[in-house]
Amino acid sequence: MTKQLLMGNQAFAHAALEAGVRVVAGYPGTPSSELVETVAHLHEKGAAQGVHVEWSTNEKAALELAAGAAYCGARALFTCKQVGLNVASDALMSLNYVGVKGGAVLFVADDPGPISSQTEQDTRRFASFAKVPVLDPATPEQGFAMMQVAFDLSERYRTPVIVRPTTRICHASTFFDVADQTQARALPEEGFEPDPRWIIFPRRAYLGHGEINDRLKDMAHDFAHDEQFVQFNTMFEGGTSGRSDRAGTPRLGIVAGGVSAAYVQDALSELERRAQKANVSLPVYRFWQVGTPYPFPEDLATSFAAGLERVIVFEELDSVLEDEMLMHAGRTHASYEVLGKYTHDTRDRGENDLDDTLLRLANYLGVDALVGCMSMSEEQESLMAKVPIRPPVLCAGCPHRGSFYAIKRALGKTEAVLCGDIGCYTLGNAAPLEAIDTCLCMGAGITMAQGFSVVEPHKKQVAFVGDSTFFASGLTGVANAVYNGHDITICVLDNSTTAMTGSQPHPGTGVTLMGEHRPPISIEAVLRALGVKCIEHADPLNLEESLAAAQNALNYAGPAALIFKSPCIQIVKPGVPVEIDTEACTGCKKCITEIGCPGIGFDPQARGAKSKERGQAFIDPTLCNGCNLCWQVCPFDAIAPSAPLDTQQTEQSTPVSVHESAVKEARND
Repeated sequence: MTKQLLMGNQAFAHAALEAGVRVVAGYPGTPSSELVETVAHLHEKGAAQGVHVEWSTNEKAALELAAGAAYCGARALFTCKQVGLNVASDALMSLNYVGVKGGAVLFVADDPGPISSQTEQDTRRFASFAKVPVLDPATPEQGFAMMQVAFDLSERYRTPVIVRPTTRICHASTFFDVADQTQARALPEEGFEPDPRWIIFPRRAYLGHGEINDRLKDMAHDFAHDEQFVQFNTMFEGGTSGRSDRAGTPRLGIVAGGVSAAYVQDALSELERRAQKANVSLPVYRFWQVGTPYPFPEDLATSFAAGLERVIVFEELDSVLEDEMLMHAGRTHASYEVLGKYTHDTRDRGENDLDDTLLRLANYLGVDALVGCMSMSEEQESLMAKVPIRPPVLCAGCPHRGSFYAIKRALGKTEAVLCGDIGCYTLGNAAPLEAIDTCLCMGAGITMAQGFSVVEPHKKQVAFVGDSTFFASGLTGVANAVYNGHDITICVLDNSTTAMTGSQPHPGTGVTLMGEHRPPISIEAVLRALGVKCIEHADPLNLEESLAAAQNALNYAGPAALIFKSPCIQIVKPGVPVEIDTEACTGCKKCITEIGCPGIGFDPQARGAKSKERGQAFIDPTLCNGCNLCWQVCPFDAIAPSAPLDTQQTEQSTPVSVHESAVKEARND
């Protein structure tokens, strides 16, 4: 064993490997991605023996692969973020009815805020809907332990099990004792055994539903009485004086789940410290962390609620624990009052934090004076006002900028709806590009454009989709467009990586996490196989070429495709920055207002022969990577290119090999 400083996701990977996981599959999505990458890194080093790890084409493919492995008796781990579970939900709903043989754990990371997601959906709700048990860690250390017992729970009850950390748990770092070498658990000799129970006919589903209901009752009992799980349902009493009929009996209760339990415990410690320092009494309270929210441990709830008059619930996202406490009060005819999201005593969305929790607990316990006014001081507000606003923006030199600009230029004054998708390119909605009108979910842009084309045929419908998303969830929409003859233009933004989530490979790169190299799947070949007749190509950093290709694709009647191909700047070496000729610059700002590259700034104090008093643009050499797009946009030849376009194209012609080395460097870091 070695003590290492690890991010939560890295530690969870070690925990799964120490539990003997044999198959790990997922689809990248912040905040869950690092788990799969850590397994791949350990496998590459030879520290994880007998494990197969992969980025699957999408979440549905990953979960179904894991299910097949679990049917053979292997321990399998599936990873995704909360919205990724939507894609895998079809498989999950049936998998619980059929059951598993080897342990099947679903690592689903929720994103309160949301920090990098479309929604704040709560996986605990999904677990209840699917009737799948869920474990909810309050700390990375607890998540490490939960990952290990989740496999045991899965095999004990032949059910998939969800482990649901949130962003702060996934990305917090602390020290862990981890094994230097791990070996996948041995497979049972019989392997997969054909049996009618693996086939989900209606009769099997009916019987399976009964099995689910029975085992949920048993699991709820285990969560309340089995020490393996009771450790995640901590209960204790605190405070310095009692407000009760008999001395020392709490009348106030505090329930918390996930990282909120850590915030509450820290806040309670701080309140007790302040109470002792101020020589004042703190009411006696009873605290309960619910680490196993579904199935809800009713027996523990009964013990917790005994004698309480009021209960406040802290949790992130939905009112899952609050609902459970309200239902428990109804079932047991208890008279305690439940405070939380419904009563506006706790936050009803986003993340909780220590400061807010401290204020709310002080109010609940009646000791507001201990925290006083914690609002931002005038000095702090003044400093905050000076901090520049930094909205999210496409990177300097991002090839997507050229793709959007070419389409907007080619459309001119033509009425159009520009459908976006999930990825870096969603940022194309911002000024000055304003090239994204809609964004729903992965792959939806292609299909939504078809809906617009049916209702508003007088407008041109354009759908943007990234190369990774094209393989993950775009093919169905393309097939539908061809089958039904919808007049849309599909722009595939091929930057040779899954850029938004950390430059992971995908089927179009030919690189796998097991170190194997295969011929990349051709996007053009897939489009042709699906029946798309008009397919154009362009380097988005070559404006003339892109405009011509865009015009051809937009003018085609029926489904057409335009593949913009240029590697993400994160996986290629930067070029020489462009330079601005101060004598030629007129200060027109077109290089800024047309493409909005953060590598270009404007100095209102600069003076030149042609700019006179207007000021001049300037290039930030620390950001510019020499993409040359601004040079092509400048109407006065005031920008000197870094290199001819044909030379630049040759230098960027091997993104896959560069991608592989970049990924390896990132893993090593």
